[in-house]
Amino acid sequence: MQDWRWMRAADLGRGIAAGAIDPVALTEVYLDAIDAHEHRDRIYARVTHDRARAEAAAAAARAKSGFRRGPLDGVPVSWKDLFDTAGVATEAGTTLMAGRVPETDAYVLQTATAAGLVCLGKTHMSEIAFSGLGLNPITATPPCINDPDAVPGGSSSGAAASVAFGLAAAGIGSDTGGSVRIPSAWNDLVGLKTTHGRLSLDGVVPLCLTFDTIGPLCRSVEDANLLLAALEGTKAADLAGHTLSGARLMLLETIVSDDVRHEPKAAFDKAVAELQDAGATVSRRAFPALTQAFDVAGALFAGDSYGWWRDRVEAHPEKMFPQILERVRGGRDVRAADYVAGWNLVHDIRKQYAAATTGFDAVIMPTAPILPPNADRLLAEDAYYKTENLLALRNTRVANLMGTCAITLPTGVPSCGIMFNAPAGGEAGLLRLCAAAEQVLAEHGSQG
Repeated sequence: MQDWRWMRAADLGRGIAAGAIDPVALTEVYLDAIDAHEHRDRIYARVTHDRARAEAAAAAARAKSGFRRGPLDGVPVSWKDLFDTAGVATEAGTTLMAGRVPETDAYVLQTATAAGLVCLGKTHMSEIAFSGLGLNPITATPPCINDPDAVPGGSSSGAAASVAFGLAAAGIGSDTGGSVRIPSAWNDLVGLKTTHGRLSLDGVVPLCLTFDTIGPLCRSVEDANLLLAALEGTKAADLAGHTLSGARLMLLETIVSDDVRHEPKAAFDKAVAELQDAGATVSRRAFPALTQAFDVAGALFAGDSYGWWRDRVEAHPEKMFPQILERVRGGRDVRAADYVAGWNLVHDIRKQYAAATTGFDAVIMPTAPILPPNADRLLAEDAYYKTENLLALRNTRVANLMGTCAITLPTGVPSCGIMFNAPAGGEAGLLRLCAAAEQVLAEHGSQG
Protein backbone atom coordinates (compact mmCIF):
# COMPACT_ATOMS: atom_id res chain seq x y z
CA MET A 1 0.00 0.00 0.00
CA GLN A 2 2.99 2.34 0.30
CA ASP A 3 2.94 2.47 -3.50
CA TRP A 4 -0.28 4.46 -3.22
CA ARG A 5 1.71 7.43 -1.91
CA TRP A 6 3.45 7.85 -5.25
CA MET A 7 0.47 7.34 -7.53
CA ARG A 8 -1.26 10.08 -9.44
CA ALA A 9 -4.48 11.38 -7.93
CA ALA A 10 -6.42 10.28 -11.02
CA ASP A 11 -5.08 6.73 -10.70
CA LEU A 12 -6.00 6.63 -7.02
CA GLY A 13 -9.50 7.71 -7.97
CA ARG A 14 -9.73 4.97 -10.57
CA GLY A 15 -8.52 2.45 -8.01
CA ILE A 16 -11.24 3.53 -5.60
CA ALA A 17 -13.87 3.28 -8.35
CA ALA A 18 -12.70 -0.23 -9.22
CA GLY A 19 -12.80 -1.36 -5.60
CA ALA A 20 -9.06 -1.96 -5.51
CA ILE A 21 -8.34 0.92 -3.09
CA ASP A 22 -10.25 1.58 0.12
CA PRO A 23 -10.39 5.34 0.88
CA VAL A 24 -10.06 4.64 4.62
CA ALA A 25 -6.94 2.53 4.14
CA LEU A 26 -5.57 5.07 1.67
CA THR A 27 -6.03 7.93 4.11
CA GLU A 28 -4.41 5.95 6.92
CA VAL A 29 -1.40 5.28 4.70
CA TYR A 30 -0.96 9.01 4.18
CA LEU A 31 -1.59 9.92 7.82
CA ASP A 32 0.87 7.29 9.03
CA ALA A 33 3.46 8.49 6.52
CA ILE A 34 2.99 12.11 7.58
CA ASP A 35 3.26 11.35 11.29
CA ALA A 36 6.39 9.23 10.80
CA HIS A 37 8.15 11.53 8.34
CA GLU A 38 11.34 13.27 9.43
CA HIS A 39 10.15 16.49 7.78
CA ARG A 40 6.57 16.36 9.00
CA ASP A 41 6.76 19.60 10.98
CA ARG A 42 8.56 21.40 8.17
CA ILE A 43 5.88 20.44 5.65
CA TYR A 44 2.61 20.39 7.59
CA ALA A 45 1.60 23.21 9.91
CA ARG A 46 -1.35 21.14 11.14
CA VAL A 47 -2.58 17.63 10.30
CA THR A 48 -6.37 17.20 10.42
CA HIS A 49 -6.51 13.54 11.44
CA ASP A 50 -10.14 13.48 12.61
CA ARG A 51 -11.47 15.33 9.61
CA ALA A 52 -9.52 13.17 7.18
CA ARG A 53 -10.74 9.94 8.76
CA ALA A 54 -14.37 11.08 8.80
CA GLU A 55 -14.22 12.20 5.16
CA ALA A 56 -12.48 8.98 4.13
CA ALA A 57 -15.15 6.87 5.87
CA ALA A 58 -17.88 8.79 4.06
CA ALA A 59 -16.06 8.33 0.74
CA ALA A 60 -15.72 4.60 1.40
CA ALA A 61 -19.44 4.31 2.07
CA ARG A 62 -20.24 6.14 -1.17
CA ALA A 63 -17.87 3.94 -3.14
CA LYS A 64 -19.41 0.80 -1.68
CA SER A 65 -22.93 1.92 -2.54
CA GLY A 66 -22.00 3.13 -6.03
CA PHE A 67 -22.68 6.81 -5.41
CA ARG A 68 -19.24 8.38 -5.73
CA ARG A 69 -19.37 12.15 -6.16
CA GLY A 70 -16.65 12.37 -8.75
CA PRO A 71 -13.41 10.88 -10.06
CA LEU A 72 -11.40 12.08 -7.04
CA ASP A 73 -13.91 11.08 -4.36
CA GLY A 74 -11.84 9.63 -1.50
CA VAL A 75 -8.48 11.03 -2.67
CA PRO A 76 -6.48 12.77 0.12
CA VAL A 77 -4.96 16.21 -0.55
CA SER A 78 -3.22 18.96 1.42
CA TRP A 79 -4.18 22.63 1.69
CA LYS A 80 -1.91 25.65 1.92
CA ASP A 81 -2.27 27.40 5.25
CA LEU A 82 -4.13 30.38 3.82
CA PHE A 83 -7.33 28.45 3.06
CA ASP A 84 -9.76 28.81 5.95
CA THR A 85 -10.61 25.55 7.70
CA ALA A 86 -13.50 25.52 10.15
CA GLY A 87 -12.27 25.02 13.70
CA VAL A 88 -8.63 24.65 12.64
CA ALA A 89 -6.09 27.46 12.73
CA THR A 90 -5.33 29.23 9.47
CA GLU A 91 -2.29 31.47 9.96
CA ALA A 92 -0.82 32.20 6.49
CA GLY A 93 2.72 31.43 7.55
CA THR A 94 2.96 34.35 9.96
CA THR A 95 2.77 34.88 13.70
CA LEU A 96 0.73 37.99 12.91
CA MET A 97 -2.16 35.55 12.58
CA ALA A 98 -1.19 33.11 15.32
CA GLY A 99 -4.26 31.48 16.83
CA ARG A 100 -6.62 32.64 14.10
CA VAL A 101 -9.33 29.96 13.87
CA PRO A 102 -12.04 30.52 11.24
CA GLU A 103 -15.59 29.31 11.72
CA THR A 104 -16.15 28.11 8.17
CA ASP A 105 -14.18 26.53 5.35
CA ALA A 106 -12.99 28.56 2.39
CA TYR A 107 -15.43 28.28 -0.50
CA VAL A 108 -13.06 26.18 -2.63
CA LEU A 109 -12.52 23.82 0.30
CA GLN A 110 -16.27 23.46 0.69
CA THR A 111 -16.56 22.73 -3.02
CA ALA A 112 -13.71 20.22 -2.99
CA THR A 113 -15.17 18.49 0.07
CA ALA A 114 -18.50 18.24 -1.71
CA ALA A 115 -16.63 16.51 -4.56
CA GLY A 116 -15.29 13.97 -2.05
CA LEU A 117 -11.70 15.12 -1.60
CA VAL A 118 -10.20 14.23 1.77
CA CYS A 119 -8.46 17.05 3.70
CA LEU A 120 -5.17 15.85 5.23
CA GLY A 121 -4.19 19.18 6.75
CA LYS A 122 -2.56 22.57 6.26
CA THR A 123 0.88 23.05 4.74
CA HIS A 124 3.56 25.61 5.52
CA MET A 125 4.15 28.54 3.20
CA SER A 126 6.17 31.71 2.71
CA GLU A 127 5.15 34.35 5.24
CA ILE A 128 1.88 36.00 4.05
CA ALA A 129 2.67 34.34 0.64
CA PHE A 130 5.04 37.18 -0.30
CA SER A 131 8.05 35.26 -1.64
CA GLY A 132 8.84 32.89 -4.48
CA LEU A 133 11.59 31.12 -2.53
CA GLY A 134 9.71 29.30 0.23
CA LEU A 135 12.16 30.41 2.92
CA ASN A 136 10.29 31.06 6.17
CA PRO A 137 12.38 31.34 9.35
CA ILE A 138 9.29 32.50 11.25
CA THR A 139 7.34 29.23 11.00
CA ALA A 140 9.12 26.61 8.86
CA THR A 141 10.96 26.17 5.58
CA PRO A 142 9.92 22.92 3.87
CA PRO A 143 12.58 20.83 2.10
CA CYS A 144 13.21 20.63 -1.63
CA ILE A 145 12.96 17.13 -3.07
CA ASN A 146 16.12 17.57 -5.17
CA ASP A 147 18.44 19.37 -2.74
CA PRO A 148 18.28 19.07 1.06
CA ASP A 149 20.17 22.35 1.46
CA ALA A 150 17.95 24.36 -0.89
CA VAL A 151 14.62 26.11 -0.52
CA PRO A 152 11.60 24.41 -2.18
CA GLY A 153 10.11 27.43 -3.92
CA GLY A 154 7.19 29.47 -2.71
CA SER A 155 4.94 30.58 -1.61
CA SER A 156 3.11 27.22 -1.81
CA SER A 157 6.23 25.55 -0.45
CA GLY A 158 4.67 22.95 1.84
CA ALA A 159 2.03 22.15 -0.76
CA ALA A 160 4.75 21.09 -3.20
CA ALA A 161 6.74 19.23 -0.55
CA SER A 162 3.65 17.32 0.62
CA VAL A 163 3.28 15.84 -2.86
CA ALA A 164 6.95 15.43 -3.73
CA PHE A 165 7.66 13.53 -0.49
CA GLY A 166 4.59 11.28 -0.86
CA LEU A 167 2.60 12.89 1.94
CA ALA A 168 -0.43 13.90 -0.17
CA ALA A 169 -1.84 12.93 -3.54
CA ALA A 170 -1.97 16.63 -4.46
CA GLY A 171 -1.60 20.01 -2.83
CA ILE A 172 -3.86 23.02 -3.20
CA GLY A 173 -2.00 26.33 -3.31
CA SER A 174 -2.30 29.91 -4.43
CA ASP A 175 -0.46 31.86 -7.10
CA THR A 176 -0.05 35.65 -7.06
CA GLY A 177 3.23 35.95 -8.93
CA GLY A 178 4.29 32.32 -9.35
CA SER A 179 3.52 30.69 -6.02
CA VAL A 180 2.06 27.49 -7.51
CA ARG A 181 4.41 27.19 -10.47
CA ILE A 182 7.80 27.85 -8.85
CA PRO A 183 7.54 25.18 -6.13
CA SER A 184 6.01 22.81 -8.68
CA ALA A 185 8.94 23.30 -11.03
CA TRP A 186 11.58 23.00 -8.32
CA ASN A 187 10.00 19.78 -7.01
CA ASP A 188 9.35 18.20 -10.44
CA LEU A 189 5.56 18.56 -10.32
CA VAL A 190 2.80 19.92 -12.53
CA GLY A 191 1.41 23.27 -11.34
CA LEU A 192 -1.65 25.06 -12.71
CA LYS A 193 -2.16 28.81 -12.33
CA THR A 194 -5.81 29.51 -13.06
CA THR A 195 -7.26 32.65 -14.57
CA HIS A 196 -7.79 35.38 -12.00
CA GLY A 197 -11.39 35.26 -10.81
CA ARG A 198 -12.12 31.75 -12.04
CA LEU A 199 -11.97 30.22 -8.55
CA SER A 200 -13.51 31.98 -5.56
CA LEU A 201 -11.16 33.66 -3.09
CA ASP A 202 -13.84 33.68 -0.40
CA GLY A 203 -12.20 32.43 2.80
CA VAL A 204 -8.65 32.70 1.42
CA VAL A 205 -6.22 34.97 3.28
CA PRO A 206 -5.21 37.49 0.61
CA LEU A 207 -1.86 38.78 -0.51
CA CYS A 208 -2.89 40.87 -3.52
CA LEU A 209 -6.58 40.52 -4.30
CA THR A 210 -6.11 41.88 -7.82
CA PHE A 211 -3.62 39.11 -8.65
CA ASP A 212 -4.38 36.20 -6.27
CA THR A 213 -5.40 32.92 -7.90
CA ILE A 214 -5.85 29.33 -6.72
CA GLY A 215 -4.40 26.21 -8.29
CA PRO A 216 -3.25 22.62 -7.74
CA LEU A 217 0.26 21.20 -7.43
CA CYS A 218 0.19 17.58 -8.57
CA ARG A 219 1.79 14.74 -10.49
CA SER A 220 0.12 15.06 -13.90
CA VAL A 221 -1.90 17.27 -16.22
CA GLU A 222 -4.84 14.91 -15.80
CA ASP A 223 -4.64 15.45 -12.04
CA ALA A 224 -4.61 19.22 -12.56
CA ASN A 225 -7.66 18.95 -14.80
CA LEU A 226 -9.63 16.87 -12.29
CA LEU A 227 -8.58 19.04 -9.35
CA LEU A 228 -9.65 22.21 -11.15
CA ALA A 229 -13.07 20.68 -11.69
CA ALA A 230 -13.30 19.63 -8.04
CA LEU A 231 -12.32 23.11 -6.84
CA GLU A 232 -14.80 24.73 -9.19
CA GLY A 233 -17.66 22.27 -8.83
CA THR A 234 -17.79 21.59 -12.57
CA LYS A 235 -17.12 18.73 -14.97
CA ALA A 236 -13.50 18.23 -15.99
CA ALA A 237 -12.44 19.13 -19.51
CA ASP A 238 -12.16 16.30 -22.04
CA LEU A 239 -8.46 15.72 -22.66
CA ALA A 240 -8.97 12.89 -25.15
CA GLY A 241 -7.32 13.14 -28.54
CA HIS A 242 -4.63 15.55 -27.43
CA THR A 243 -1.71 15.96 -29.84
CA LEU A 244 1.16 18.31 -30.57
CA SER A 245 0.79 17.87 -34.31
CA GLY A 246 0.07 21.32 -35.68
CA ALA A 247 0.37 23.05 -32.29
CA ARG A 248 1.61 26.62 -32.56
CA LEU A 249 3.86 27.80 -29.76
CA MET A 250 5.29 31.28 -29.26
CA LEU A 251 8.66 31.32 -27.53
CA LEU A 252 8.73 34.64 -25.70
CA GLU A 253 12.10 36.35 -25.88
CA THR A 254 11.44 39.57 -23.96
CA ILE A 255 12.74 39.55 -20.35
CA VAL A 256 12.16 35.83 -19.68
CA SER A 257 15.12 34.67 -21.77
CA ASP A 258 17.60 37.02 -20.09
CA ASP A 259 20.21 35.62 -17.70
CA VAL A 260 18.72 32.12 -17.58
CA ARG A 261 21.28 29.96 -15.82
CA HIS A 262 22.86 26.96 -17.46
CA GLU A 263 20.73 24.07 -16.15
CA PRO A 264 17.29 25.69 -16.68
CA LYS A 265 18.35 26.95 -20.13
CA ALA A 266 19.67 23.57 -21.25
CA ALA A 267 16.55 21.83 -19.94
CA PHE A 268 14.27 24.33 -21.67
CA ASP A 269 16.13 24.13 -25.00
CA LYS A 270 15.98 20.34 -24.85
CA ALA A 271 12.26 20.40 -24.10
CA VAL A 272 11.56 22.82 -26.95
CA ALA A 273 13.43 20.55 -29.37
CA GLU A 274 11.38 17.57 -28.18
CA LEU A 275 8.11 19.48 -28.69
CA GLN A 276 9.19 20.42 -32.19
CA ASP A 277 10.12 16.84 -33.00
CA ALA A 278 6.61 15.84 -31.91
CA GLY A 279 5.00 18.20 -34.44
CA ALA A 280 4.77 21.57 -32.71
CA THR A 281 5.78 24.73 -34.54
CA VAL A 282 7.79 27.10 -32.36
CA SER A 283 8.14 30.77 -33.32
CA ARG A 284 10.40 33.16 -31.43
CA ARG A 285 8.79 36.52 -30.73
CA ALA A 286 9.60 39.62 -28.74
CA PHE A 287 7.00 41.67 -26.91
CA PRO A 288 8.74 44.91 -25.89
CA ALA A 289 5.72 46.38 -24.10
CA LEU A 290 6.15 43.73 -21.40
CA THR A 291 9.05 45.78 -20.05
CA GLN A 292 6.65 48.62 -19.23
CA ALA A 293 4.36 46.24 -17.32
CA PHE A 294 7.32 45.03 -15.27
CA ASP A 295 8.30 48.62 -14.53
CA VAL A 296 5.01 49.23 -12.69
CA ALA A 297 4.58 45.72 -11.26
CA GLY A 298 6.32 46.46 -7.97
CA ALA A 299 3.95 49.29 -7.15
CA LEU A 300 0.90 47.21 -8.02
CA PHE A 301 1.85 44.15 -5.99
CA ALA A 302 3.22 46.05 -3.01
CA GLY A 303 0.44 48.64 -2.99
CA ASP A 304 -2.26 45.98 -3.05
CA SER A 305 -0.64 43.83 -0.35
CA TYR A 306 0.10 46.74 1.98
CA GLY A 307 -3.48 47.96 1.67
CA TRP A 308 -4.73 44.69 3.18
CA TRP A 309 -1.89 43.85 5.57
CA ARG A 310 -1.00 47.35 6.83
CA ASP A 311 -2.76 47.32 10.19
CA ARG A 312 -1.48 43.88 11.18
CA VAL A 313 2.04 44.61 9.96
CA GLU A 314 2.40 47.99 11.61
CA ALA A 315 0.95 46.73 14.89
CA HIS A 316 3.75 44.15 15.25
CA PRO A 317 6.47 44.60 12.61
CA GLU A 318 8.98 42.93 14.91
CA LYS A 319 7.20 39.61 14.45
CA MET A 320 7.95 39.44 10.73
CA PHE A 321 10.83 38.06 8.69
CA PRO A 322 12.66 41.31 7.75
CA GLN A 323 12.77 40.46 4.04
CA ILE A 324 9.00 40.05 3.91
CA LEU A 325 8.41 43.11 6.08
CA GLU A 326 10.50 45.20 3.69
CA ARG A 327 8.59 43.89 0.66
CA VAL A 328 5.14 44.55 2.05
CA ARG A 329 6.18 47.96 3.37
CA GLY A 330 7.17 48.82 -0.16
CA GLY A 331 3.52 49.67 -0.61
CA ARG A 332 3.56 52.48 1.97
CA ASP A 333 4.77 55.08 -0.50
CA VAL A 334 2.69 54.00 -3.50
CA ARG A 335 0.46 56.95 -4.38
CA ALA A 336 -3.12 56.31 -5.37
CA ALA A 337 -2.68 58.13 -8.67
CA ASP A 338 0.38 56.04 -9.54
CA TYR A 339 -1.44 52.83 -8.61
CA VAL A 340 -4.41 53.69 -10.85
CA ALA A 341 -2.14 54.80 -13.67
CA GLY A 342 -0.15 51.58 -13.35
CA TRP A 343 -3.26 49.46 -13.66
CA ASN A 344 -4.46 51.50 -16.64
CA LEU A 345 -1.13 50.81 -18.32
CA VAL A 346 -1.25 47.10 -17.53
CA HIS A 347 -4.79 46.78 -18.89
CA ASP A 348 -3.65 48.42 -22.12
CA ILE A 349 -0.61 46.15 -22.39
CA ARG A 350 -2.83 43.12 -21.80
CA LYS A 351 -4.79 44.07 -24.92
CA GLN A 352 -1.56 44.40 -26.88
CA TYR A 353 -0.35 41.05 -25.55
CA ALA A 354 -3.61 39.34 -26.53
CA ALA A 355 -3.24 40.70 -30.06
CA ALA A 356 0.43 39.71 -30.27
CA THR A 357 -0.25 36.15 -29.13
CA THR A 358 -3.37 35.55 -31.22
CA GLY A 359 -2.85 32.55 -33.47
CA PHE A 360 -0.69 30.70 -30.96
CA ASP A 361 -1.89 27.86 -28.76
CA ALA A 362 0.45 28.86 -25.95
CA VAL A 363 3.39 31.08 -25.07
CA ILE A 364 6.34 29.14 -23.69
CA MET A 365 9.33 30.03 -21.49
CA PRO A 366 11.48 28.51 -18.72
CA THR A 367 9.40 28.38 -15.55
CA ALA A 368 12.24 29.79 -13.48
CA PRO A 369 15.62 31.07 -14.70
CA ILE A 370 17.40 29.70 -11.63
CA LEU A 371 17.68 26.51 -9.61
CA PRO A 372 16.55 26.40 -5.96
CA PRO A 373 19.00 28.56 -3.98
CA ASN A 374 20.80 27.53 -0.80
CA ALA A 375 18.66 28.26 2.26
CA ASP A 376 21.50 29.21 4.61
CA ARG A 377 22.98 31.65 2.11
CA LEU A 378 19.58 33.29 1.61
CA LEU A 379 19.34 33.86 5.35
CA ALA A 380 22.89 35.17 5.62
CA GLU A 381 23.03 37.50 2.62
CA ASP A 382 20.31 40.12 2.16
CA ALA A 383 21.42 41.09 -1.34
CA TYR A 384 21.47 37.46 -2.45
CA TYR A 385 17.96 36.92 -1.07
CA LYS A 386 16.61 39.91 -3.00
CA THR A 387 18.32 38.95 -6.26
CA GLU A 388 17.24 35.32 -6.13
CA ASN A 389 13.67 36.10 -5.08
CA LEU A 390 13.14 38.52 -7.96
CA LEU A 391 14.69 36.09 -10.44
CA ALA A 392 12.59 33.21 -9.13
CA LEU A 393 9.39 35.19 -9.69
CA ARG A 394 10.37 36.92 -12.92
CA ASN A 395 9.14 34.51 -15.59
CA THR A 396 6.06 33.30 -13.76
CA ARG A 397 4.96 36.88 -13.13
CA VAL A 398 4.29 37.32 -16.85
CA ALA A 399 1.08 35.30 -16.58
CA ASN A 400 -0.11 37.25 -13.54
CA LEU A 401 0.60 40.62 -15.14
CA MET A 402 -0.93 39.64 -18.48
CA GLY A 403 -3.96 38.02 -16.83
CA THR A 404 -3.46 34.60 -18.42
CA CYS A 405 -3.65 31.02 -17.16
CA ALA A 406 -0.48 28.94 -17.10
CA ILE A 407 0.94 25.48 -16.45
CA THR A 408 4.45 24.36 -15.58
CA LEU A 409 5.56 20.87 -16.59
CA PRO A 410 8.65 18.90 -15.55
CA THR A 411 11.28 18.64 -18.28
CA GLY A 412 12.95 15.52 -16.91
CA VAL A 413 15.83 17.64 -15.57
CA PRO A 414 15.57 18.03 -11.78
CA SER A 415 14.06 21.36 -10.65
CA CYS A 416 13.74 22.65 -14.21
CA GLY A 417 10.29 23.31 -15.60
CA ILE A 418 8.83 24.54 -18.87
CA MET A 419 5.88 26.90 -18.69
CA PHE A 420 2.92 27.26 -21.04
CA ASN A 421 0.75 30.41 -20.88
CA ALA A 422 -2.67 30.65 -22.55
CA PRO A 423 -5.35 33.36 -22.73
CA ALA A 424 -7.62 34.11 -19.79
CA GLY A 425 -10.27 31.43 -19.45
CA GLY A 426 -8.34 29.11 -21.75
CA GLU A 427 -7.63 26.39 -19.20
CA ALA A 428 -9.37 23.62 -21.16
CA GLY A 429 -7.32 24.15 -24.30
CA LEU A 430 -4.15 24.63 -22.27
CA LEU A 431 -4.72 21.40 -20.37
CA ARG A 432 -5.27 19.47 -23.63
CA LEU A 433 -2.12 20.91 -25.15
CA CYS A 434 -0.08 20.20 -22.02
CA ALA A 435 -1.41 16.65 -21.77
CA ALA A 436 0.24 16.05 -25.14
CA ALA A 437 3.40 17.93 -24.17
CA GLU A 438 3.63 16.04 -20.89
CA GLN A 439 3.56 12.71 -22.71
CA VAL A 440 6.31 13.77 -25.11
CA LEU A 441 8.55 15.16 -22.37
CA ALA A 442 8.01 12.09 -20.17
CA GLU A 443 8.88 9.72 -23.02
CA HIS A 444 12.14 11.56 -23.69
CA GLY A 445 12.87 11.78 -19.99
CA SER A 446 12.54 8.02 -19.56
CA GLN A 447 14.82 7.48 -22.55
CA GLY A 448 17.39 9.94 -21.24
